Amino acid sequence: MPKMKTDSGAKQRIKITGSGKLRRRKAFRGHIMEKKSSVRARRLGRETEIAPGQEKRVKRMLGL
Repeated sequence: MPKMKTDSGAKQRIKITGSGKLRRRKAFRGHIMEKKSSVRARRLGRETEIAPGQEKRVKRMLGL
């Protein structure tokens, strides 16, 4: 069987912490920031963990 390839998009977007948690950036921060409140913008700037229901799928994409 051929080797499993990691998903390049996932590889660029998701980091694995030392304890094995998966971290991602939040959406809606790319542009049109003027109309978003500064509180909302700061909240969107923080990284967050991947939802528990998605973890198995994402780990597979990363080849873990």
